[in-house]
Amino acid sequence: MPEDLDFRRSTFCESNACVEVAEMDTDIVVRQSEHPDRPLVLSRPEWEAFRSGLLAGEFDF
Repeated sequence: MPEDLDFRRSTFCESNACVEVAEMDTDIVVRQSEHPDRPLVLSRPEWEAFRSGLLAGEFDF
């Protein structure tokens, strides 16, 4: 995993328990700010499917 990834987090994040996202070549890297050593790497199609599901309200949070 490259050390120089530019992770972004939501402006709604008010604590250190946030989801962070970065682009890496053709993949998207997602991590929890409390555990940056355990990232999840998603392909762009996987990321788009997840993002579309979030925006469509498919997940029960």
